[in-house]
Amino acid sequence: MSLKPFTLLLIAGSVVAGPAFATPLQPHRAVYDVDLADASDRSGISAMRGRMVYEFRGAECEGYTTNFRFLTQIGTSGDLRVTDQQTTTYESADGSLFRFVTKTFVDEIQDRSVEGTATIENGNLTVDLAGPDGGTIDLEPALFPTAHMLNVLERAENGERFFEQPMFDGSEEGDSVMTTSVVVGPEKQAADDDQEASVDPIFSTNKYRNISIAYYDTIGDTGEGTPDYRIAFKMLANGISRDLVMDYGDFELKGVLTDLELLPESDC
Repeated sequence: MSLKPFTLLLIAGSVVAGPAFATPLQPHRAVYDVDLADASDRSGISAMRGRMVYEFRGAECEGYTTNFRFLTQIGTSGDLRVTDQQTTTYESADGSLFRFVTKTFVDEIQDRSVEGTATIENGNLTVDLAGPDGGTIDLEPALFPTAHMLNVLERAENGERFFEQPMFDGSEEGDSVMTTSVVVGPEKQAADDDQEASVDPIFSTNKYRNISIAYYDTIGDTGEGTPDYRIAFKMLANGISRDLVMDYGDFELKGVLTDLELLPESDC
Protein backbone atom coordinates (compact mmCIF):
# COMPACT_ATOMS: atom_id res chain seq x y z
CA MET A 1 0.00 0.00 0.00
CA SER A 2 1.32 3.42 -0.91
CA LEU A 3 -0.05 6.43 0.92
CA LYS A 4 -0.54 9.44 -1.30
CA PRO A 5 1.39 12.53 -0.22
CA PHE A 6 -0.39 15.18 1.75
CA THR A 7 -0.35 18.04 -0.69
CA LEU A 8 -1.17 21.46 0.60
CA LEU A 9 -3.12 22.91 -2.13
CA LEU A 10 -3.33 25.65 -4.33
CA ILE A 11 -5.19 30.10 -11.77
CA ALA A 12 -7.76 28.66 -13.71
CA GLY A 13 -7.44 28.44 -17.51
CA SER A 14 -3.88 29.00 -18.58
CA VAL A 15 -1.45 29.19 -15.66
CA VAL A 16 0.20 32.52 -15.17
CA ALA A 17 1.42 34.40 -12.14
CA GLY A 18 -1.36 36.25 -10.39
CA PRO A 19 -1.17 39.46 -8.36
CA ALA A 20 0.69 39.35 -5.06
CA PHE A 21 -1.52 37.79 -2.42
CA ALA A 22 -2.39 39.98 0.56
CA THR A 23 -0.79 37.51 3.02
CA PRO A 24 2.42 35.91 1.69
CA LEU A 25 2.91 32.21 2.32
CA GLN A 26 4.91 31.64 5.49
CA PRO A 27 8.02 29.47 5.19
CA HIS A 28 7.75 26.85 7.92
CA ARG A 29 8.48 23.35 9.11
CA ALA A 30 5.53 21.45 10.60
CA VAL A 31 5.54 18.08 12.33
CA TYR A 32 2.35 16.00 12.63
CA ASP A 33 1.76 12.84 14.64
CA VAL A 34 -0.50 10.54 12.61
CA ASP A 35 -2.83 7.85 13.96
CA LEU A 36 -5.47 5.56 12.52
CA ALA A 37 -8.92 7.10 13.08
CA ASP A 38 -11.02 4.42 11.36
CA ALA A 39 -10.57 1.38 9.13
CA SER A 40 -13.00 -1.00 7.44
CA ASP A 41 -12.55 -4.78 7.47
CA ARG A 42 -11.86 -4.57 3.74
CA SER A 43 -8.74 -2.46 4.36
CA GLY A 44 -7.04 -5.27 6.26
CA ILE A 45 -5.47 -2.66 8.54
CA SER A 46 -5.52 -3.35 12.27
CA ALA A 47 -3.28 -0.48 13.40
CA MET A 48 -1.37 2.43 11.99
CA ARG A 49 0.67 5.27 13.41
CA GLY A 50 3.36 7.54 12.10
CA ARG A 51 4.85 10.97 11.72
CA MET A 52 4.69 13.48 8.90
CA VAL A 53 7.15 16.34 8.41
CA TYR A 54 6.36 19.12 5.94
CA GLU A 55 8.88 21.89 5.17
CA PHE A 56 7.95 24.80 2.93
CA ARG A 57 10.35 27.53 1.79
CA GLY A 58 10.41 30.29 -0.81
CA ALA A 59 8.65 33.43 -1.98
CA GLU A 60 6.98 34.81 -5.09
CA CYS A 61 10.27 36.34 -6.25
CA GLU A 62 12.24 33.07 -6.23
CA GLY A 63 9.86 30.12 -6.37
CA TYR A 64 8.90 27.55 -3.76
CA THR A 65 10.45 24.36 -2.47
CA THR A 66 8.89 21.66 -0.30
CA ASN A 67 10.40 18.72 1.51
CA PHE A 68 7.94 16.13 2.73
CA ARG A 69 8.44 12.91 4.66
CA PHE A 70 5.74 10.52 5.83
CA LEU A 71 6.90 7.61 7.99
CA THR A 72 4.23 5.06 8.99
CA GLN A 73 4.05 1.77 10.85
CA ILE A 74 1.20 -0.38 9.54
CA GLY A 75 -0.26 -3.48 11.16
CA THR A 76 -2.10 -5.95 8.88
CA SER A 77 -3.25 -9.45 9.92
CA GLY A 78 -0.33 -10.15 12.20
CA ASP A 79 2.18 -8.47 9.90
CA LEU A 80 3.92 -5.18 10.63
CA ARG A 81 5.40 -2.99 7.91
CA VAL A 82 7.16 0.36 7.92
CA THR A 83 6.69 2.69 4.95
CA ASP A 84 8.78 5.79 4.36
CA GLN A 85 7.71 8.27 1.68
CA GLN A 86 10.07 11.15 0.83
CA THR A 87 9.17 13.90 -1.61
CA THR A 88 11.07 17.01 -2.71
CA THR A 89 9.62 19.58 -5.11
CA TYR A 90 10.41 22.95 -6.64
CA GLU A 91 7.80 25.22 -8.23
CA SER A 92 8.59 28.42 -10.09
CA ALA A 93 6.89 31.57 -8.84
CA ASP A 94 4.97 32.07 -12.10
CA GLY A 95 3.52 28.56 -11.94
CA SER A 96 5.12 27.42 -15.21
CA LEU A 97 7.70 24.92 -13.92
CA PHE A 98 7.46 22.08 -11.41
CA ARG A 99 10.20 19.60 -10.51
CA PHE A 100 9.49 16.61 -8.31
CA VAL A 101 11.25 13.59 -6.82
CA THR A 102 9.41 10.97 -4.74
CA LYS A 103 10.96 7.86 -3.21
CA THR A 104 9.02 5.25 -1.26
CA PHE A 105 10.61 2.63 0.98
CA VAL A 106 8.94 -0.42 2.53
CA ASP A 107 10.86 -1.91 5.47
CA GLU A 108 13.87 0.18 4.40
CA ILE A 109 13.88 -1.27 0.86
CA GLN A 110 13.11 1.14 -1.97
CA ASP A 111 9.77 0.25 -3.49
CA ARG A 112 9.23 3.13 -5.90
CA SER A 113 11.02 6.17 -7.31
CA VAL A 114 9.41 8.83 -9.48
CA GLU A 115 11.26 11.88 -10.81
CA GLY A 116 10.28 14.42 -13.41
CA THR A 117 9.85 17.98 -14.62
CA ALA A 118 6.52 19.47 -15.61
CA THR A 119 6.21 22.67 -17.64
CA ILE A 120 3.35 24.82 -18.81
CA GLU A 121 3.70 26.76 -22.05
CA ASN A 122 0.88 28.38 -24.00
CA GLY A 123 -1.59 26.68 -21.69
CA ASN A 124 -0.21 23.20 -22.41
CA LEU A 125 1.11 20.92 -19.65
CA THR A 126 4.04 18.65 -20.52
CA VAL A 127 5.70 16.19 -18.15
CA ASP A 128 9.19 14.76 -18.74
CA LEU A 129 9.72 11.69 -16.56
CA ALA A 130 13.25 10.58 -15.75
CA GLY A 131 14.61 7.04 -15.63
CA PRO A 132 14.60 4.06 -17.99
CA ASP A 133 10.79 3.96 -18.07
CA GLY A 134 10.47 7.71 -18.49
CA GLY A 135 9.28 9.74 -21.41
CA THR A 136 7.32 12.84 -22.35
CA ILE A 137 3.61 13.09 -21.61
CA ASP A 138 1.14 15.78 -22.65
CA LEU A 139 -1.65 16.35 -20.12
CA GLU A 140 -4.66 18.57 -19.58
CA PRO A 141 -3.93 22.09 -18.24
CA ALA A 142 -3.67 22.15 -14.45
CA LEU A 143 -2.18 24.02 -11.53
CA PHE A 144 0.89 22.94 -9.62
CA PRO A 145 0.52 22.56 -5.82
CA THR A 146 1.60 25.99 -4.56
CA ALA A 147 -0.33 27.78 -7.32
CA HIS A 148 -3.31 25.63 -6.33
CA MET A 149 -2.95 26.61 -2.68
CA LEU A 150 -2.72 30.30 -3.54
CA ASN A 151 -5.76 29.89 -5.77
CA VAL A 152 -7.74 28.34 -2.90
CA LEU A 153 -6.72 31.11 -0.51
CA GLU A 154 -7.56 33.86 -2.99
CA ARG A 155 -10.96 32.39 -3.88
CA ALA A 156 -11.76 31.88 -0.20
CA GLU A 157 -10.90 35.52 0.48
CA ASN A 158 -13.25 36.51 -2.37
CA GLY A 159 -16.11 34.62 -0.76
CA GLU A 160 -16.17 31.43 -2.87
CA ARG A 161 -17.20 28.37 -0.86
CA PHE A 162 -17.19 25.57 -3.44
CA PHE A 163 -15.23 25.15 -6.65
CA GLU A 164 -13.33 22.63 -8.76
CA GLN A 165 -9.80 22.92 -10.11
CA PRO A 166 -7.44 20.48 -11.87
CA MET A 167 -4.05 19.96 -10.24
CA PHE A 168 -0.80 18.17 -11.05
CA ASP A 169 1.51 17.28 -8.15
CA GLY A 170 3.64 14.43 -9.54
CA SER A 171 2.11 11.83 -7.20
CA GLU A 172 1.73 8.12 -7.98
CA GLU A 173 3.51 7.60 -11.35
CA GLY A 174 3.68 11.32 -12.13
CA ASP A 175 1.68 10.86 -15.32
CA SER A 176 -1.82 12.17 -14.58
CA VAL A 177 -3.82 15.25 -13.62
CA MET A 178 -6.39 15.15 -10.84
CA THR A 179 -9.60 17.10 -10.39
CA THR A 180 -9.88 18.70 -6.98
CA SER A 181 -13.23 19.58 -5.48
CA VAL A 182 -12.76 22.23 -2.80
CA VAL A 183 -15.10 23.24 0.04
CA VAL A 184 -14.13 26.31 2.08
CA GLY A 185 -15.64 27.33 5.41
CA PRO A 186 -15.94 30.80 6.98
CA GLU A 187 -13.17 32.34 9.05
CA LYS A 188 -12.99 31.21 12.66
CA GLN A 189 -10.94 31.97 15.74
CA ALA A 190 -9.22 29.16 17.63
CA ALA A 191 -10.95 28.26 20.89
CA ASP A 192 -9.14 28.97 24.16
CA ASP A 193 -9.01 25.25 24.99
CA ASP A 194 -7.75 24.15 21.56
CA GLN A 195 -4.64 22.18 22.52
CA GLU A 196 -3.32 21.87 18.98
CA ALA A 197 -3.54 25.65 18.51
CA SER A 198 -1.35 26.10 21.59
CA VAL A 199 1.66 24.76 19.65
CA ASP A 200 2.41 28.31 18.45
CA PRO A 201 0.98 31.78 19.27
CA ILE A 202 0.34 32.32 15.55
CA PHE A 203 -2.84 30.24 15.88
CA SER A 204 -4.36 32.41 18.60
CA THR A 205 -3.65 35.68 16.79
CA ASN A 206 -4.78 34.62 13.30
CA LYS A 207 -8.10 33.26 12.08
CA TYR A 208 -8.36 30.00 10.15
CA ARG A 209 -10.72 28.32 7.70
CA ASN A 210 -11.88 24.73 7.56
CA ILE A 211 -11.01 23.41 4.10
CA SER A 212 -11.93 20.06 2.56
CA ILE A 213 -10.50 18.86 -0.73
CA ALA A 214 -11.53 15.72 -2.61
CA TYR A 215 -9.22 14.34 -5.30
CA TYR A 216 -10.48 12.52 -8.38
CA ASP A 217 -8.08 10.67 -10.69
CA THR A 218 -10.04 11.56 -13.83
CA ILE A 219 -10.47 15.11 -15.05
CA GLY A 220 -14.08 16.23 -14.60
CA ASP A 221 -15.07 13.00 -12.82
CA THR A 222 -16.65 14.58 -9.76
CA GLY A 223 -20.40 14.02 -10.37
CA GLU A 224 -21.58 11.10 -8.27
CA GLY A 225 -18.23 9.32 -8.32
CA THR A 226 -16.23 8.48 -5.21
CA PRO A 227 -13.02 10.50 -4.78
CA ASP A 228 -9.71 8.69 -4.79
CA TYR A 229 -9.00 10.32 -1.44
CA ARG A 230 -9.98 13.39 0.57
CA ILE A 231 -8.20 15.66 3.00
CA ALA A 232 -9.60 18.18 5.45
CA PHE A 233 -7.68 20.65 7.58
CA LYS A 234 -7.66 24.04 9.28
CA MET A 235 -5.55 26.58 7.39
CA LEU A 236 -4.38 30.09 8.14
CA ALA A 237 -4.24 32.71 5.38
CA ASN A 238 -0.45 32.25 5.26
CA GLY A 239 -0.74 28.56 4.29
CA ILE A 240 0.03 26.90 7.63
CA SER A 241 -2.29 23.96 8.35
CA ARG A 242 -3.24 21.77 11.28
CA ASP A 243 -5.92 19.31 12.44
CA LEU A 244 -5.56 17.03 9.42
CA VAL A 245 -7.99 14.32 8.37
CA MET A 246 -6.90 12.05 5.48
CA ASP A 247 -9.67 9.81 4.16
CA TYR A 248 -8.54 7.03 1.79
CA GLY A 249 -11.94 5.35 1.56
CA ASP A 250 -11.22 2.08 3.37
CA PHE A 251 -9.36 3.82 6.17
CA GLU A 252 -8.96 7.29 7.68
CA LEU A 253 -5.96 8.95 9.33
CA LYS A 254 -5.83 11.82 11.80
CA GLY A 255 -2.83 14.16 11.87
CA VAL A 256 -2.18 16.35 14.91
CA LEU A 257 0.31 19.22 14.78
CA THR A 258 2.97 18.69 17.45
CA ASP A 259 5.69 21.12 16.42
CA LEU A 260 5.91 24.24 14.25
CA GLU A 261 8.99 26.21 13.30
CA LEU A 262 8.57 29.49 11.40
CA LEU A 263 11.46 29.75 8.97
CA PRO A 264 13.11 32.98 7.76
CA GLU A 265 11.24 34.80 5.03
CA SER A 266 12.98 35.80 1.81
CA ASP A 267 14.61 39.23 1.69
CA CYS A 268 12.71 39.95 -1.53
